[in-house]
Amino acid sequence: MSHNYATPLTPEKRLARVLSRIPADWPLAIDRQPGPTGAACWRARLTPPGHDALDWTPPQDTMVDALEAAWRQARALLASGTGA
Repeated sequence: MSHNYATPLTPEKRLARVLSRIPADWPLAIDRQPGPTGAACWRARLTPPGHDALDWTPPQDTMVDALEAAWRQARALLASGTGA
């Protein structure tokens, strides 16, 4: 009997996955600020070609979460066919 167990993605694998999906010609900005509890809050934004810079993502606990949120935001913009 074979077993097919999915292994959870490590933060490094998640980062590599999201960075591989962002085209190299899309400017990317990452911001880290202290949060209310002293822990860092991360924000990110992308600028797809032909569009203005998107809004910063809401503060996230990790840089990977902020990058994934920015990627989802950019995909939603492109899917809607509207400009920023």
